[in-house]
Amino acid sequence: SAGGLDFIGLEDPDIFIDEDTAMMHLYFTMPFLDKVHDETLVYLGHAVGKNLDSLEMTTPVLMVDPITHAGAKEVSIAPKNSKGIRYNLVESSDHQGGKDHFTYSIVRAAVATDMGSPWEFGETVFHPNEQKIPWIAGHASPGPLLPKSFIDAGEGRLLGIMNGCEANQNLGDKIKYGTFSVGLFIYDYEHGKIDWVSPEPVIRDSQAGTTRAITFASQFVETDPGSGILYAHVDDSFVRAYTLYADKIKNLLPK
Repeated sequence: SAGGLDFIGLEDPDIFIDEDTAMMHLYFTMPFLDKVHDETLVYLGHAVGKNLDSLEMTTPVLMVDPITHAGAKEVSIAPKNSKGIRYNLVESSDHQGGKDHFTYSIVRAAVATDMGSPWEFGETVFHPNEQKIPWIAGHASPGPLLPKSFIDAGEGRLLGIMNGCEANQNLGDKIKYGTFSVGLFIYDYEHGKIDWVSPEPVIRDSQAGTTRAITFASQFVETDPGSGILYAHVDDSFVRAYTLYADKIKNLLPK
């Protein structure tokens, strides 16, 4: 604890191996509780090394915006585009005033020319309040980008997994969250744009809770040609492994 900030702890680890340098990069959520202003400040932390045993922490790759206090978490690493730039994706936030005073979880691009040096916030690529897709009308968070060997979404594009939550409900002095579920999106990593988000989710866990049902996907492993395992945590309680089949998913995509 320092300067009125309490460090809550590291969360949401993501490992990336740089194909050019063979160095391991670890990215993670670094949340701090600002006791003075009663808000949480979220940084995207970073460590690098030859392996897990030699990791050393560096300056966070994304700092909290000094004006909006929006931070970054849940990174999805994009391939390099034709200019050698990565338009990575992160979950950020947008507070909107008015009678509802809702904070939306949004997806922003994070521009990286070096995976170990500070990145820059890019454009908002998905805002739940603007798109008005019911299953993801309150909160959006980027999940894993699927390899082209599993499904080829076209030149400069990847199919990805999107985590979403229904719109918040304002119940007087309390805000009720909706159901969290998992859908699909097509990402144009060449230009840092989301082309399409599925109108319906593809996964709603039958054993998720009734008061605040959560299904949150975080990792995909291609196991065989045309199939792979998607790992998701349910209700912050246990991990579920889902088998995804490319031929069935293709039927859900726009022509």
